[in-house]
Amino acid sequence: MEMTEEAYNIYNSVYDVAHSLHEMTVKQVQIQSYRNEEWNAHPWKLLPFLKQINFINSVGHHVVLDSQMKLEEKYDILNVWNFPTGLRQNMKVGTFSPKAPQSQQLFLSDHMIQWATGFTEVQEVIVSVGAAFGPICPCCACVSEGHSWSNQTSWSNWSSRSSQSWWILCLREPLWSQGNGFLALRAVRAVVLDSENPPRKARLPAAMIVLLVQIMRFPMRQTLVPLSSLDDFLCKLKALSPLHSDGNMVIAALVPLFHYYLRKTDDLRGEDMRDLWFKWRSYQFSLAFIFAVEEINKNTHILPNTSLGFDLYHVPSNQWHILQEAFTCLTGARIIIPNYTCRGQKKAAALLTGTSWATSAHIGRLLNLYKYPQINFGPFDTMLSDRAQFTSLYQTAPKDTSLSQGIVILMVHFNWTWVGLVLIDDHNGAEILSDLRGEMDRNRVCIAFVEMIQDNLISSDDFSRTTYLKILKSSANVVFIYGDTESSHGIIINTGIRLMNGKVWIMRSQWDSTTDFEYFIFDSFHGSLIFAHHRVEISDFRKFVQTYNPSKYPEDGYLAVLWNTYFNCPFSGPDCKILSSCLPNVSLEMLPKNVWEMDMTEESYTVYNSVYAVAHSLHEMTLKQVQIQPHGNGEIHNFPWELHPFLKNVHLKNGAGKLVVLDSQRKLDAEYDILNFWNFPDGLRQKMKVGTFSPKAPQGQELFLCDHMIQWAIGFTELPRSVCSESCVPGFRKSSQEGKAACCYDCTRCPDNEIANETDMDHCVRCPESHYANTEQNHCLQKAVTFLSYEDPLGMALICLALGFSSLTAVVLVVFVKHHHTPIVKANNQALTYILLITLTFCFLCPLLFIGHPNTATCILQQSTFAVLFTVALSTVLAKTITVVLAFKVTVPDRLTRWLMISRAPNLIIPICTLIQIVLCGIWLSTSPPFIDSDAYTEHGYIIIICNKGSTIAFHSVLAYLCSMALGSYTLAYLSRNLPDTFNEAKFITFSMLVFFSVWVTFLPVYHSTKGKHMVAMEVFSILASSAGLLGCIFFPKCYIILLRSHRNVLSHVRNKAYSREKVNLTA
Repeated sequence: MEMTEEAYNIYNSVYDVAHSLHEMTVKQVQIQSYRNEEWNAHPWKLLPFLKQINFINSVGHHVVLDSQMKLEEKYDILNVWNFPTGLRQNMKVGTFSPKAPQSQQLFLSDHMIQWATGFTEVQEVIVSVGAAFGPICPCCACVSEGHSWSNQTSWSNWSSRSSQSWWILCLREPLWSQGNGFLALRAVRAVVLDSENPPRKARLPAAMIVLLVQIMRFPMRQTLVPLSSLDDFLCKLKALSPLHSDGNMVIAALVPLFHYYLRKTDDLRGEDMRDLWFKWRSYQFSLAFIFAVEEINKNTHILPNTSLGFDLYHVPSNQWHILQEAFTCLTGARIIIPNYTCRGQKKAAALLTGTSWATSAHIGRLLNLYKYPQINFGPFDTMLSDRAQFTSLYQTAPKDTSLSQGIVILMVHFNWTWVGLVLIDDHNGAEILSDLRGEMDRNRVCIAFVEMIQDNLISSDDFSRTTYLKILKSSANVVFIYGDTESSHGIIINTGIRLMNGKVWIMRSQWDSTTDFEYFIFDSFHGSLIFAHHRVEISDFRKFVQTYNPSKYPEDGYLAVLWNTYFNCPFSGPDCKILSSCLPNVSLEMLPKNVWEMDMTEESYTVYNSVYAVAHSLHEMTLKQVQIQPHGNGEIHNFPWELHPFLKNVHLKNGAGKLVVLDSQRKLDAEYDILNFWNFPDGLRQKMKVGTFSPKAPQGQELFLCDHMIQWAIGFTELPRSVCSESCVPGFRKSSQEGKAACCYDCTRCPDNEIANETDMDHCVRCPESHYANTEQNHCLQKAVTFLSYEDPLGMALICLALGFSSLTAVVLVVFVKHHHTPIVKANNQALTYILLITLTFCFLCPLLFIGHPNTATCILQQSTFAVLFTVALSTVLAKTITVVLAFKVTVPDRLTRWLMISRAPNLIIPICTLIQIVLCGIWLSTSPPFIDSDAYTEHGYIIIICNKGSTIAFHSVLAYLCSMALGSYTLAYLSRNLPDTFNEAKFITFSMLVFFSVWVTFLPVYHSTKGKHMVAMEVFSILASSAGLLGCIFFPKCYIILLRSHRNVLSHVRNKAYSREKVNLTA
């Protein structure tokens, strides 16, 4: 809020112009005081007044524009404080007055100065310069007090390019890394470089302390650690310092303890701000590392008589400046000097790195040059297992080759067929996407969307509004997030901030659930399902964490900061220790759950195993060295690269009894615990084990899940559904939508007699012929067997008709037999009449073969009996017709006619015609006889047993033969209908044949248009109708005369009727 120097100059400049305008206006008024006219001042007229400006401003400072009149300024010396970020204070620590006596020009409060990060006290800095605009000497240690400038020419050439003096500083220790073109420097001793003279060594006066604390814009952010005092600030700064423990052998580790983020600024430069966020969860990695070392030191079976020490470096979790710590581990100095070391003989045997694959890859390429063993405690990465690139790198974590299979099986278990994917855009994301696509295609799970996110550690803005809206608007309620702890941290933070409830998140265990954000009572990740590598809990670790406190480990500055921040324990002084009397009973277990996890995380477990792997390798190497040099002095010195054969062959069981293998070729697929993240209300933060996934289990038994234990995300009161289209219920099949994924479909009802007895069936299944689909079309029912039975109403009706007509025919026959002596019976060949009546009786009984359960015998007898009987009947009618025609030709007889009448030759028509029909039936039965058949389609739900005609040609041939005889009889009877005879049957035969012919002509189309037992009934009805037509048309008129008009059935009446007809004809 204070006015800056530039703002102050602007303020004075405005007053300069205003005073000059005032003086010019006064002078102009004096000149034109007696003139009544306006005056116009040109801008150049202001110059004399500006040159002479000399006044005191409102705060009492002298303001002069003329450079010749300016006095040398008095300086305030400011110290810029900007750690952590947001502090940004310019503290006045002194003044410099050039007019004061020489010994009193500088006034400085040294104790108020905050030096650059990395210095806790005032240090001397030796300064040197290299060739013109070339590199400064690679190591400041090479510059000594006695070093002289040897390249006069180079200096002259370089200095001639500038007319100003230069200060070039080469620090013994870099404060922070370079950024945005600025470097935080502090000089107490420097080389003064003047443009006219070669460089000379000189001790600068204290007044010229160069506090370029207008450093690169490198703010530090630590929102959870309030700055209460200057001492607190220094102690919090010390928390980032490395942690060391001496030992005969040393293991080093780079633990990612904080993040760097870029964020936009609002100033005119438009540069990005770099914010620092501490990762409290990662502090557990350090504790696991220390715990493993201490446990090994207590174990007499590993490295006996040898103490194991460690170097623990707290580094940024992304790739910025990560090589600096690697060089520090190699050289023992903070300055980055390749191929230079300040270490003695005790160099770290191996370096543990993680958790990001990119961090391990960057360090791995450096360590490969020195064949320095590197153990990655992050998730297994296929790229890091490439021995061609990383010959010195080993990975402790198990492989994740079955992860995609487990995730898809979980989705299938819950019927989630519409899933979104949020993946980190790197080779791991590409690999898991390929694996997931294959598994999803095999299990009919579809991808709703795929979002490839850049590494969010660099910029949290990568999780853009577009991605957020895509996830929020998608109908997929299940989203899978994949990435290691570091790369997915930005996604986790953004998802939590945006409060995306109503989604079920599936993810790997490598994610940081401890954040600095509060989400009120809601957490986006409540109800998430997490795949974590199966591991056995190490009970001693929890005890170790519970007893890990500042009084026991006073050298751990980070622990002291936690005690100061969360338990309000003050620092004891410059040593930044916590007083033992401050809350002696508190522990890390009491920290908020959004800050600290007591259970060993997966990465911490891998760190633990990595330390054991290195320790066992050192143990084996030591044993081998002792065997080679059994009479040595007890001291064993090995080079780090000698450890590789032992690391590659590591095959051990850790403190929990689990197998640890570093060789990627011998690693087994991991088994997974499925965890359910509970965090409602916010602060609960529990990971409950709800199932397991074992890829080695028998097929169908890989997944074990306790569904009732799962708490689903906020917004779901039951099992969440994640589908593109609602399931097709039984009775409907899926019909794909054009241009959309296979999981997007419409539901279409199954066709007739097809069923879908399961949900979401692709195709309907046709029921067997013996079954039929129910109304809902989800089940096939057994069809009932039916036929034209005697119990059937239609069958009973037909039986009654058949028996009635046959009885009636028998009655007619009895009547004719009883009245055989009467003229009407004797007329028209009495024998033929009896044959016709007997045949009609059997024709009426013939339908009984069509009713009832068909069998082979009845099927054969049905058609053959019907054909033969009707042939006999029609041939008898034909014979009667011919007899009538011949009888009326007797009036003018010739020999042939007389012979035909006397020999009764017309009666031979019956056997001849019958024989022809028998031959036709014989051919039919011998070639393709009728057989038992079933009709499963005519009547829904029934199988109708019928007799198949066999050969349709033979059947129609029989009918055609019968119709031809009927047509012949009809023709002869029609021609003889008007012959004069009292009992002439020609008219009756004509009508009977017309009925017969009409019935069977109508029968054919009706017969072929009906199915099942109705077809049988139609045939039976045609038989009865045609038979009844013959009976009724031929015999009912005669029965009428015999029974009701008996007076007309006497010979006298016949003669009188004939005489009367003859008389009438003569008169006419």
